[in-house]
Amino acid sequence: QVQLVQSGGGLVQAGDSLTLSCAASGRTLSSYPVGWFRQAPGKERAFVAGITWTGDSSYYTDSVKGRFTISRDNAKNTVDLQMNSLKPEDTAVYYCACPGRPWTPLTEIPREADFDSWGQGTQVTVSS
Repeated sequence: QVQLVQSGGGLVQAGDSLTLSCAASGRTLSSYPVGWFRQAPGKERAFVAGITWTGDSSYYTDSVKGRFTISRDNAKNTVDLQMNSLKPEDTAVYYCACPGRPWTPLTEIPREADFDSWGQGTQVTVSS
């Protein structure tokens, strides 16, 4: 199973930017689609962004379109989530995830059940 380790996150003000990074150990992350999810206090974990294993397609939930960008850095074996124009409602614990098998397709609205390996979670807090 792929081991995912997240970095980034923290406390920022509304309008600021943050980059979250998801790194894989033991496997080549470029062979896997990767999704980012978030869980706000009192809410269920929800899909935020995803990128296909080829990197040629990416998907976003409506609330982050135009502000967040998911990208691959195959040289570093990471998938990053660049978050711009952050809002207080973006406050959540963010998780990256990938399926158990490489080269699997990614739907436009992935479900948690589509993913087998999860990062440890990273807190993002946006103050108003």
